[in-house]
Amino acid sequence: MDDIFTILRAILLIVSAVLILLAAFGILRFKDDLKRVLYARIHILGVADMACILALLVLGEPLLAGAYFILTPFSCHAMANGFYYGEDKQ
Repeated sequence: MDDIFTILRAILLIVSAVLILLAAFGILRFKDDLKRVLYARIHILGVADMACILALLVLGEPLLAGAYFILTPFSCHAMANGFYYGEDKQ
């Protein structure tokens, strides 16, 4: 029975690692000359955030995963809001 849980944990960690690599590739793919590139990058980082939360749950850190799950959307919204209402309007 312990072997099954070990295999499931390994599979979930591999899935998390693949999602993080895909998110990194997505961030590098977008050029800076796009009009709203920050919003696309924040969306891609949401994939990495969910992968990190999944990895934390697999590693047995549910409180840290819960805090990360609650605080990350607030910080992303604050960055997007700051960009939208920023001082450097053109």
